[in-house]
Amino acid sequence: MAEVAYAEVGATRSDAALPAGYRHLRHRVRLPDGSLVAAGEAVLTWRLHRAAGVRIDAAGPRAEPGVAVTVGVGVGPLRLWGPCRVVWSVADDRQVGFGYGTLPGHPERGEEAFLVEQDDRGAVWFTVRAFSVPDRWFTRAGGPVVRAFQFGYAWWLGRTLRRLCAGAVG
Repeated sequence: MAEVAYAEVGATRSDAALPAGYRHLRHRVRLPDGSLVAAGEAVLTWRLHRAAGVRIDAAGPRAEPGVAVTVGVGVGPLRLWGPCRVVWSVADDRQVGFGYGTLPGHPERGEEAFLVEQDDRGAVWFTVRAFSVPDRWFTRAGGPVVRAFQFGYAWWLGRTLRRLCAGAVG
């Protein structure tokens, strides 16, 4: 079993402080009230990613620690594949989500988390939190374009999850 390609395993679990030496990404979007369960299930079962057009090849039906997953983003021959392993997950009455870390061969090195949370006022939020550095020649060469793509990807996931939850709450 391949090991993750970075030392700070689990650092996306908390927003307190992402590790130094990496680019950080934080994107948060409000979801419909009452959508914690539906949104959390969409995140944990890979439904969110698939609905967003991401190819997912997962070793399990749910995101649980140890599950290997290969993520494919892009179209046709321009699709980039990234092997990852789920390093943490949570499913309780206030938070549902997971974080996965990159494995050797991924275009980036780091970790990304997808978390649905209900705050003290009952508002439901979806957060993408990540830290990464380029790990292949083409992601290093891509510079700001790669960073813009990462932010666009987080935005698209948030928009997709809001759409999925709109019909599931009521």
